[in-house]
Formats: sequence, structure tokens, C-alpha cells
Amino acid sequence: MCFVSLRPPLLSLVLLLVASPAFAAEETSPQNTLSPEELAEGWMLLFDGETLFGWQPNNHANWHVNDGAIAVSQGDQGLLNTTSEFADYQLKLEFRADKKTNSGVFLRTAAKPADPAADCYELNIAADDNPFPTGSFVKRQKGDHGQTTGQWQAYDVTAQGGHFVVTLDGHVVLDYTDATPVRRGYIGLQLNQGPVEFRNVKLRPLGLKPILNGRDLSGWKEYPGKKSKFSVTPAGELNVKNGPGQLETDLRYGDFVLQLEVFVNGEKRNSGIFFRSIPGDWWMGYESQIHNGYADNDRTRPLDFGTGAIYRRQKARKVVSNDFEWFYKTIVATGNHVAVWVNGQQVTDWTDNRAPSENPREGLRTEPGTILIQGHDPTTDISFRNLRAAETPK
Repeated sequence: MCFVSLRPPLLSLVLLLVASPAFAAEETSPQNTLSPEELAEGWMLLFDGETLFGWQPNNHANWHVNDGAIAVSQGDQGLLNTTSEFADYQLKLEFRADKKTNSGVFLRTAAKPADPAADCYELNIAADDNPFPTGSFVKRQKGDHGQTTGQWQAYDVTAQGGHFVVTLDGHVVLDYTDATPVRRGYIGLQLNQGPVEFRNVKLRPLGLKPILNGRDLSGWKEYPGKKSKFSVTPAGELNVKNGPGQLETDLRYGDFVLQLEVFVNGEKRNSGIFFRSIPGDWWMGYESQIHNGYADNDRTRPLDFGTGAIYRRQKARKVVSNDFEWFYKTIVATGNHVAVWVNGQQVTDWTDNRAPSENPREGLRTEPGTILIQGHDPTTDISFRNLRAAETPK
């Protein structure tokens, strides 16, 4: 027995499009944003969807933002690199390239890599007949059945030490181990041959370890004779009231990633996270500001440099956090470069070009130092939780 469908062809097409998850994701999913779940997991946006803030080209090419994507089509061969270096991480991004385009995503790359088999990992975007087609590490390992479709496609890369796992559109295409790995570097987007676009570029640092145990102040010490009161609440949160004062880690960090959550219990209250601080000295380090105030209802006009600023060095380009709400903060420091993300958005991108000095108030300090939490003044009432950090390999 057979059945004849009486459904009109046009209605069938409409139902198919409505029911198709791929179509729905392509048309309705917000681009270049992070979900609350992603923020809680430590994800950061490397591309804000509007500008190339946090990126630096090493070539002369028409890198630009077009309809929420980083796009390039002509110019000298080369890379658009992040200004920050990363070591162990999970990286997600989407790309769209013609089947004849030859491009790639460079992992842990030098600013201008000479040989992808030696000083970076080139995750290729290339035709099927290329010796290293899409999903391959150029000059290292050919991927398994990766293809360029001409539509938006998704890479998901996990890099831990010398082990790399790459998925393309949800399928594992590469599982590669390097016995002598490149340990850190920039992330680069390549112009080689043909136009290419990138969007939803996001990263989650891996290997971070708690630096507050949630029970007491073990591993930290207070500066003597000051007014701030530091305590760990029953919820496992670090609270500081009154000021001035400071709480200092026993451990020292030079090049590092630090992630934490902050709650400001008051309007326009002031605090900060100091790093590479001179151990045992008073407020003697680089300061990543905490101050959610801004002028004239304009978040691009921060007060007192703004949350995420490098205090007295670079203002936050906008204030994205609010008082009376938990917000997320990430600090990445490598060499003379420091970048800060607040609620997953990069707000500062600063290079310290001063002459070297042991004192970071007077010059460039790359020597490891302590991390300090500041009690600023008598109005201080600020809480911190989920503090975790990792030293970045040299």
C-alpha cells in the first residue's frame, strides 16, 4: 500500500526550513557574543564583531570588519595576529572560504613565522587536493576527511602542552602530539590566496588553578597596620571592607593568566588587582582597575580609568560591568604586553615600552611578583570569588 501526500510543495519547504537546526543556527544565533554559561566557564571573545581591537597585522592587506566578520581578500601574504600570547587553551571560531581559497589559523605562532613545522602550528583551510587540506597541520599531519564547503564552518581546537585535538563542524579531524612543542604564541588568521572571513573567535584558557581555597586566607597575607578587613564568607567568597589595605599572594607570577569574579557592593566604589608587585611593598605593582563608573551615561567615558584599565597607563575603552552584579575579569600578561577582558570583552590592550625597572611605577617590570587585592578607602565593600591563575610557559 502506498500513501500520497496532499501537503502542498511550498508548505513542505517552509516546514523543512523551520525544522532545520542548521538553518536556524545560521540565521538566528547571535554572533560574536558569549552566553552566561560560557562566561562562567572562562570564555573570552578575541573579536568583538565591530573592530580589530586586540589584533595586529604583520602584512599589508585589506583586513577589515564586514557584517560582523573579520574579512580579507587582497594584499601581501601574511597574518592578522592577536596582540596577546596564549599557551594552553580551547579555541573556537567560524570561517567561510571559497573552495579554492588557501588560508589558515596559526596557533602559538611567532609574530612572523618562518616555518610552520618549527615555530607554530598552521591549521589549514585549503582545497581537497592540497597535500594538507582543511583540518590539517601544515608540514606536520594531514587531517582526516576535512573539506572546505564555501559556507560557514566551525573549528574547535584544544591545545594542551604538546597535544592538539581539532574538530571541524563537530567531527574530529586531527589528533596530533608534538614531543617538543612550541609552548606559547599568538593566534594568527592568514591571507594566503583567495578571500576568507572569520567570526565568533573565542578562547578559554586551560590549566588555571585556584589561588583562594574558599575556606580561609591560607596562601595570602595582609599588609600590617592597615584598615582593610579581609575575610572569607560561608559562601567561599573573599570580601574586603574598609581601607586602605592590601592582601598579597605568597606565590609570584611573571607571565600569567588570571581569572576571577568581582562584586562591587556600592556605587562607583574603587578597588584593583595589582600584579608583578614587589613582594611585601605597598601597592607596588601594575594595577588593573575596578571602578564601574562612567560619565554622562556614556560607557566609553570611564571614570577613574574604568574597570579593566591599567591604572594611570591606559583607560578601559568602555565600561561593560555594573555595580551590584557579579562580573568576570581576565588578565593576560606576557613580556611587556598586558590585556584585560571584562565580561568576556577586551577593554585594554597595552604595551609597556618604558625602560626596564624593578619598580613597575617607574618602568617595565617583567620579573615575577605577587598578586594583590586592594582595599581602597573607608567605603570599600567588594567581594571576589573563583580566583584562578596559571603561569604562562616561557
